[in-house]
Amino acid sequence: MVAGSRMRHLGWAVVLGICLAAFAALTFRVNAVKSEVRLAERQIIALQRETILLETEFETRANQQQLADWNVVDFGYEAPRADQYIDNERELAALAGPRAVGAPDPIRVARAADDEALMAEGLPALVSPVTGRPAGQGDDERRETRSLAERLTHGGTFGTRGMGLGASVLENGQ
Repeated sequence: MVAGSRMRHLGWAVVLGICLAAFAALTFRVNAVKSEVRLAERQIIALQRETILLETEFETRANQQQLADWNVVDFGYEAPRADQYIDNERELAALAGPRAVGAPDPIRVARAADDEALMAEGLPALVSPVTGRPAGQGDDERRETRSLAERLTHGGTFGTRGMGLGASVLENGQ
């Protein structure tokens, strides 16, 4: 009986060992399949991105061909040649000719200049749109007005003392 009992225990141990070995082999196989699935998914994503890139490239080239066809038929533009480029401003100025009869007036651009330079050219000085006087004349009055405003706001309180101060400043200022 003891020999049969040991054989049974030994048999169960062998069966348990086989089950554990099969479980380990099955686990490794499942992990290998999962790894292959992840690799396949990555390849699918890469191929989808490449497909999108190629579709975009195809559409872009188709648009370029359509634009080239339109250019030939409608516009007639040509790519610039090497002999069309110029080296400096003097060559550009040499290309200019006299104005044709009936040509529109050239576009003029405002520029900042000193009043002395304007007077030397015979142009009038800048005029303030608010006062109507030349720009440099009202500066002294603006300083006096600013100092008057500062004295009124910072000179006293809102009581009678402040009002008296404001009135005296007004009388002295004018």
